[in-house]
Amino acid sequence: MPLSEHEQRLLEQIERALYAEDPKFASTVRGGRLRKPTRRRRLQGVAAFLVGLVLLVVGVAVPQLWLASAFPVLSVVGFLLMLGGAVLAVTSVGASAKAGESKEQAEPDKNGFTGRMEERFRRRFEQE
Repeated sequence: MPLSEHEQRLLEQIERALYAEDPKFASTVRGGRLRKPTRRRRLQGVAAFLVGLVLLVVGVAVPQLWLASAFPVLSVVGFLLMLGGAVLAVTSVGASAKAGESKEQAEPDKNGFTGRMEERFRRRFEQE
C-alpha cells in the first residue's frame, strides 16, 4: 500500500532531520547495501575456494593427518576455507561507501531500479 502525500512529507522531514542531526550515521545506514564484488575479490574468492577444495580432498585421503585417527582436521579447515572463498567471491562486505559522505555528496545509482525511484522521489518533492 503506497504512502499518502502527508505521510510522504512526514517521511521526508524525518529524513532531512536525520541527515541534519547526524550525517555520518545517515550515510552509514544508507550505504549498508552489499555492493557488486570487484574482479580482484572474485579471483581471491575463487583461489581460496580451490585451495580449500584441495585441503578437503587431501585431508580425507591421508589418514595420517587425522586427529586421534577419527577426525579429519585438514578437511574441516579446507571446508571452512571453501566457504570463506565462496562468500568472498559472491559478496564484497568491506567495499562500502565512505563513512563521512553526506546526502548531497552521495550519488544514487542512476542505472539501477532503486536509483531511478530515488531520483523520481526527489524530483517530486523539489516541485512542491
